[in-house]
Amino acid sequence: MAHPQQQLPVVIIGAGFAGLAAARALGAAGIATVLIDRQNHHLFQPLLYQVATAGLSAADIAAPIRTIMRGRPSVSVLMDEVVGIDRPARLVRLASGGTLPFAELIVASGARHAYFRNPEWAAHAPGIKTIDDAIRVRRDLLLALERAETLRAEQRETRAEHLTFVVVGGGPTGVEMAGAIAELARHSAERDFPHITRACVRVVLVDSGDRLLKALPPPLSAAAARALAGLGVEVRLNARVTGLAPGRIMIGDDSLAACVTLWAAGVVASPAALWLGAAADASGRVRVGPDLALPDDPAVYVVGDTAAATGPDGAAVPGVATAASQMGLHAAKAIIARRAGRAVPPFRYRHAGSMATIGRSRAVADLGWLRLSGHPAWLLWCTVHLWGLVGFRSRLVVGANWLWRYLTFDAAAKLITQRDGMG
Repeated sequence: MAHPQQQLPVVIIGAGFAGLAAARALGAAGIATVLIDRQNHHLFQPLLYQVATAGLSAADIAAPIRTIMRGRPSVSVLMDEVVGIDRPARLVRLASGGTLPFAELIVASGARHAYFRNPEWAAHAPGIKTIDDAIRVRRDLLLALERAETLRAEQRETRAEHLTFVVVGGGPTGVEMAGAIAELARHSAERDFPHITRACVRVVLVDSGDRLLKALPPPLSAAAARALAGLGVEVRLNARVTGLAPGRIMIGDDSLAACVTLWAAGVVASPAALWLGAAADASGRVRVGPDLALPDDPAVYVVGDTAAATGPDGAAVPGVATAASQMGLHAAKAIIARRAGRAVPPFRYRHAGSMATIGRSRAVADLGWLRLSGHPAWLLWCTVHLWGLVGFRSRLVVGANWLWRYLTFDAAAKLITQRDGMG
């Protein structure tokens, strides 16, 4: 039996920042909504690298989606994976074998790591997009220290080869990861491993560009490079990765032994463009109209990292959490307006600033009207990221962990667990 169009729900694919913002707004308006995600939790990705470097536990930066949606009875949560979309039939196809009808659709399915046409590199240089990724990286980092500590006497002259960590990508994730690894490895070496000195630890950050953090003004890029150098990180600019193998990375013609290599050099969108039969850019992001809907289908919105959106000035909307949240909220408001017969305004991105932390009391921040570096920027970074966490408990626990680390230099979650475990 066919469902009348007005009785069909809004379906949201993905419970990241964009999907969650949309679901909250639609739930507050009492509109029947189904929120689909293959995980049962929302993840605060900007702090995922701290799970990977043993600073935080996974539960500190994740919350069950059903708990977040509690109190919004019009929103249903479905743990499943989308494998396709039938636009003419208004159906979402699920990995479980079922289908889900929709009146309006919001696609917020995110992005995954891009290895520049070398997908085989993923096995040797993992990125971090999920909790499982972060726990795997944490395990590899801590195991490297354990193995270096137990080297035989005749191997100790080559200990530095067993403690060389390489991060590929000079954006915020790469910079933050390199700084966190340097702090973890050096402080752990001094405090917990009597046969390892900080001189044995080598952290290398590789980027193909001529400066780090290209979204920030050049003076702040330079400040970030100086802060990394202060932590002992070796920054290689204008350097391209040409090959990856177990325990080794090729940077141009230079072959470098590396116990752990991590990837933070770029992303490619989910297969949403293929699902929708829509036009996409070179990164696979769906090209959307001014209101974030498909140009040929005003009932289908694409938001977050999945969308190639531009503002009224023609500038591309950046792939950051604040932009994703604003896009999700706009899509929800557009659906509410459309159902009420009102005009849908164009999306306008409100830039709240860019920032990155490099380690303890080291950060850079660009608010447009104000540029900060060092301790003031670090305090601002901590405040903004604490506020972004879902729930009072998460903010309290993360804030307490950060204070403890600041006072003691001790990481909170130095546990080696199975790759598919939870930390």
